[in-house]
Amino acid sequence: MTRDIVVPRMTVPHGACDTHIHVYRKGAPTVPNAIAAPEEEDVARYRAMRDDLGLTRAVIVQPTAYGTDNSVTADGIRSLGRRDTRGVAVVDDQVTDIMLRDLSDAGFCGARFQMLAGGIIPWDQLDRIAARVDTCGWHVQLQLDGHDLPDREAQIRAWPGQIVIDHIGKFLEPVAPDHPAFRCLLRLIDTGRVWVKLSAPYEVSRVGQPGYNDVSALACALVAHAPERMLWASNWPHIQTTPRPNDRKMLQLLQDWAPDASLQRRILCENPQKVYGFEPAFTET
Repeated sequence: MTRDIVVPRMTVPHGACDTHIHVYRKGAPTVPNAIAAPEEEDVARYRAMRDDLGLTRAVIVQPTAYGTDNSVTADGIRSLGRRDTRGVAVVDDQVTDIMLRDLSDAGFCGARFQMLAGGIIPWDQLDRIAARVDTCGWHVQLQLDGHDLPDREAQIRAWPGQIVIDHIGKFLEPVAPDHPAFRCLLRLIDTGRVWVKLSAPYEVSRVGQPGYNDVSALACALVAHAPERMLWASNWPHIQTTPRPNDRKMLQLLQDWAPDASLQRRILCENPQKVYGFEPAFTET
């Protein structure tokens, strides 16, 4: 029997998906000059956190530290369970059809474009990669400084398939909802192919806890504009963040961004089913 889980201030519906986590393995080789990868985080710790919050599904995103060696992430998918777990890989423009097939079979359904510090794939490869992964039904996941969106808008629009933009647009210096770069993000959403992860406000907020009000204003504007294009994520295990945010409070922020329970269900359950190919989840009473 499956039931929704009640946490303070909100009910987490069965089938709720955490669309952005990372897993690491002690001793796994990293790329040169990589941002340090933690060695103590493991799947068992994430599973305990997930179960405590009532989350059911997860998307493991390849850490930049491991480059195009997606084996640790693949192991994480197997450990959490292929049915309820997906992966987003890092691949370059030399990836072969066989490699893409094997990654798809392992549960990967997207290619990560991390265009901030630590990323290893340059902008001049992205168009070719986007075209390649679209042939196997993958989406593209993009992280960049949101201020750069207007300069990259035409390029992003030219990519085929679905596009997921990380962390509320990741404006490294938070902006107001009427800022031209944020308006550009809304235009991209209006293409019907762009999704946004409501996640990690702590990474860029200048006002900080408890509400991260400067970034939360953008999250609220995104939900008001297109709730059918929003996803939620914990960004666990919050590397290089001190002190680490409380995962329960991160989930509870969704109550502020999307106060209506039906919107929360859409963001946590229905939208991830469309992007990541999960089977519909039903609640039994």
